[in-house]
Amino acid sequence: MKLIIDIGNTFVKIAVFDKKQLLDIYTLEDLSIEKISSIEKKYPKISSAIVSSVKSYDISVKKYLQEKYFFIELNDSTGLPIGSDYKTPKTLGNDRIAAVTAAFDLYPQSNVLVIDAGTCITYDLINDKGVYSGGSISPGIEMRFKALNSFTAKLPLLKFKEIDYLTGITTEQSILSGVINGVCAEIDGIIASYQKNYENLTIILSGGDYIYFDKRLKNNIFALPNIVLQGLNIILDFNDKKLD
Repeated sequence: MKLIIDIGNTFVKIAVFDKKQLLDIYTLEDLSIEKISSIEKKYPKISSAIVSSVKSYDISVKKYLQEKYFFIELNDSTGLPIGSDYKTPKTLGNDRIAAVTAAFDLYPQSNVLVIDAGTCITYDLINDKGVYSGGSISPGIEMRFKALNSFTAKLPLLKFKEIDYLTGITTEQSILSGVINGVCAEIDGIIASYQKNYENLTIILSGGDYIYFDKRLKNNIFALPNIVLQGLNIILDFNDKKLD
């Protein structure tokens, strides 16, 4: 069994895998040895662990995992089961590389576009040869709401709310329409552009905000909210086997 830890901008996700089967998942505000220990009591057969983090975390947690398990911390020198054409690997987000790793494992005969809707919205393409081609990054829903509030004198700070209109008749409705319809139009437009350039394109939607778009978008999309955790699990397996 394996312990998969993904430390994001907002939350920490911890998953337990048995081979490729996801057994359990926890979403936390922070990471601690106490929480890891409680998971270990439930799953005493855990033998390896991986941490992917977008920010620094408690060094005592790292030492604890290093002492207990076969452990890797994902970075730009970590071995990967895919190729990459990305020119600045040191600045490439771990979540992006993990997502396309899982995408190729799931759809090895396809060009795959992974859309991760979270703090940012990322678009990442891996081709049918297993080579990561790169992608793009734009602001996520919450970031757009905050930007409208922060960079203007009078616009209020809003949160996501379901809407069924295009034309707002109040300031609140206008902001909601602009952000939500704007994001959907962006995603549909980028998908359409990729479809013109890549045959046999599979589209995956993931990330914390994926539920806001799943039924709004025009294209046929596979919703896989845990694709980053799946990718980290594959990367851990790949490196563990290299040491056998």
